[in-house]
Amino acid sequence: MERECRRRVGQAISPEEFDALDDTELERLVPKAYREFFPGKGACADGHFYLHDGRAWSFYKGDLLDD
Repeated sequence: MERECRRRVGQAISPEEFDALDDTELERLVPKAYREFFPGKGACADGHFYLHDGRAWSFYKGDLLDD
């Protein structure tokens, strides 16, 4: 029996996990305050996307790149 990994908001993921997840699954990892800025997986360069103020959210870090 295969156990499903339960991902949480702000949890860092690997590049392989990023590739395997779809837009809906990735969006669930983004904190609610930043979700409206998530452009979809196809527009994420190197596992991150930019917010309106120029900061970048990284799926690999599970946080803002500059923090």
